[in-house]
Amino acid sequence: MSDAITLGLPTPKEFPAFPYSPPYPIQVDLMRHLYTSIEEKKVTIVESPTGTGKTLSLLCASLTWLTDEKNRAKKGILDALGTETDAGRDWVLAQTRERRARELEAEEREYEERLGEARKKEEAMKRMARSRVHKKAKLDTAPGLDFQDPDDVFLPESLADEEDNISPAVRALMARVEKGPSKNSFFDQEDEPTCTKIYYASRTHSQLAQILPELRRLKLTPVVSAVPTTSCNSSGDIPRKRAAPDEEDDMPVVYSRTVSLGSRKQLCINDTVRSKSKDLDEGCRELVAEKGDKRCQYLPALGEETLMLDFRDQILASPKDIEDLAAVGRLAHTCPYFGSRRAIPQAELITLPYNLLLQKTAREALGIDLTDQIVIIDEAHNLIPTLLSLSTARLPFSTLSTSFQQVCIYVSKFRAKLSPTNMLHLKRLVMFLDGLQKYALEWKEKNAKADCKVEVMTVADLLDRLGRKVAGVNLLEIEAYLKSSKIARKISGYSDKEAEKQDPKLRPRRGAVPPLHAVEAFLLALTGTNDDGRLTFSLVRTHPGKDDVEMKYQLLNPAPHFLEVVESARSVILAGGTMSPISDVINQLFTQLPAEKITSFSCGHIIPESNLRTIVVGKGPRGGEVEYKAGKQGDEAVIGELGQILLNFASLVPRGMIVFFPSYHFLNTAKAAWQKSGALARFEGKKKVFFEPEQATQVDQVLQDYSSAVHGDSNTESPVKRGGGLLFAVIGAKLSEGLNFADDLARAVVIVGLPFANLGSPELRERMKYVKQLEEKQGTKRPPGQKDAAAELYENLCMNAVNQSIGRAIRHQGDWAALILLDQRYGSASIRAKLPKWIGGGMTVTDGFGQVIRELGSFYKNKRL
Repeated sequence: MSDAITLGLPTPKEFPAFPYSPPYPIQVDLMRHLYTSIEEKKVTIVESPTGTGKTLSLLCASLTWLTDEKNRAKKGILDALGTETDAGRDWVLAQTRERRARELEAEEREYEERLGEARKKEEAMKRMARSRVHKKAKLDTAPGLDFQDPDDVFLPESLADEEDNISPAVRALMARVEKGPSKNSFFDQEDEPTCTKIYYASRTHSQLAQILPELRRLKLTPVVSAVPTTSCNSSGDIPRKRAAPDEEDDMPVVYSRTVSLGSRKQLCINDTVRSKSKDLDEGCRELVAEKGDKRCQYLPALGEETLMLDFRDQILASPKDIEDLAAVGRLAHTCPYFGSRRAIPQAELITLPYNLLLQKTAREALGIDLTDQIVIIDEAHNLIPTLLSLSTARLPFSTLSTSFQQVCIYVSKFRAKLSPTNMLHLKRLVMFLDGLQKYALEWKEKNAKADCKVEVMTVADLLDRLGRKVAGVNLLEIEAYLKSSKIARKISGYSDKEAEKQDPKLRPRRGAVPPLHAVEAFLLALTGTNDDGRLTFSLVRTHPGKDDVEMKYQLLNPAPHFLEVVESARSVILAGGTMSPISDVINQLFTQLPAEKITSFSCGHIIPESNLRTIVVGKGPRGGEVEYKAGKQGDEAVIGELGQILLNFASLVPRGMIVFFPSYHFLNTAKAAWQKSGALARFEGKKKVFFEPEQATQVDQVLQDYSSAVHGDSNTESPVKRGGGLLFAVIGAKLSEGLNFADDLARAVVIVGLPFANLGSPELRERMKYVKQLEEKQGTKRPPGQKDAAAELYENLCMNAVNQSIGRAIRHQGDWAALILLDQRYGSASIRAKLPKWIGGGMTVTDGFGQVIRELGSFYKNKRL
């Protein structure tokens, strides 16, 4: 085989697929960095502020590399045919290479034509749907969704190892069938051709929906792999042609084959399943397992897998978000949930939420193999909290008690019908639940009157305290049994049915999670534990005057689960508007990687320097130091001076001004003090005042009212008369992330103090203790005077939250605003180093409050139109 196959791809100087010409230099630099990182198989951390075209640059660079990689792969196929130089063989080799090149072109053309036909079919279905009157779909009355099934439906799934006389081949087949939907032929993907993919993950479906409009803007052009009447060029390259500007209108529309992955909740189109009060996932599984007319009407009948293949092509024919998928599924009368899974092997770009990418069980269920693939994680400042959250399992005592009762009743009912294997596993489960329940009650009694109502322990500590009987139970076997037998849903289903018999009003709540599922998640956490995990027992208020025990497993180290992704993928890209401090991301996630495998890129903003003024306020109007540590947040004098400072700012800042407090407690304390002193009324004389609501349902209304106040009375000159809005918010809460306060909505963002976390939290203390011990174990030595790992973690958690709030202000190239950091601690070197690079260089640390007013006055005077 030729060495050409292994030749590296040179990083392009230009990216013709980028839709805007010319791109900003920082966009070109970013795309070149991404392309190089992918080609060199590296992990990279990218910080690109909002408004710099981050998403577009990520897509353009990665898809450009993917196109070049496909060209390299085709060249490799031709080179594999041989590189003979014998004159007698030259013409044979040339003919063979030319014939294979034509075959490759034909295969690609045939596939593109198939997708083109799928696009035409979809358009025809849409036209037909628009032209006819829709009647409400008749609800399917499949018995599989009824609660009146015989009790035997609640027996556990068959276990392949129960019958000793089953051959290994049959046993393996049964094990494969028990994995779920793959027992139907149209789910079988063993012979499915696959390709290199880009997995693009973000936190929510709404964030993922913003990717497709950017994707459609790219000027993707087909790769011409054919050799018209001559063989490949002398170097063996397959010619690549891009359309000239005057040819673009005649070129076919080219799409990257894209699929959006979601849950049944987003993609199920069976109205019967959705209308039932029971769990949606369980209802779907029941219908998939049925046969004949009882089966889900949106799944092709067995033997008609071509219908699912046609729908797969329809999904891949043009980019579709979750809502588009559901709509097309209804038009095609085919399930988009399973259709999207069927499209994964041939997709080039797959968008999915964090949890489907980061959880190994979710990847396995979807058939996602990350080996040598590209992983892009957008909004990656949320990655570490998400990894820790996905590894956290909570088990309230009430859920534990209910699960114990349900299992006991179930065993009593089905004892005669359960096999010896099932009975053995269920008895072990009962023993564990009983032991855990008794210990929780003992712990509650011992700590009910104690000063500290929280205790942290290791898993080994807990198992020792549960006694010899429980300590002898193999939790791995119980967890594996729960997973393979699906017994949690069976037990919950039977319990719900019996409860409804006794009282029809006790019909199970829609989407309610079976109690035993919480136990199963808790067991999974315990079985996967190591030195990185801790258990917390705490007393929490459940009802007025009543405390109950809550057990929580918490992973202290986010790296192990993510390491599986990093080791499998070709390249991993973590991207966000504010990823600072980047060193913290590396220390928490990539300590096991060699330094040469990790790169980072932090680009400046596209706005001119004159459009951003960052000021650190270290002294107040009376000359005293400005510092809002926790001990000062209840001081009336401090709060009074804070009100005067903000009143001065409100007189200078045009239109919208947002003030972020470090906590709801501090904000509510200040609000009460200002109402009492009359300061709040003085604020209202400058701007209309709004406060971030504590209820999420009220956020939209507050934002609408704030926007109306900001944009009102635009014809008058006086900053006071022309109105404006003053919005008080909380760092790390609902308004500090994901919202766009562009232009007049935020001509100033004020950060009051630093939002350091509560050191009284036992979980935080354990995590700080863990990172300090880990650093000592690794023998890391820090320079004299530098903070240790625990202090660094504590400070980084604070600055991650600050940086997200700061990012609310500048949202596009023409935007401008002032960032006012109201605390002298922002002037320290360690804090300044952890601010985003795009503001750190232009920061002014003032000597007195008079300088602050002069700086702001000059800034807004220059911006007055």
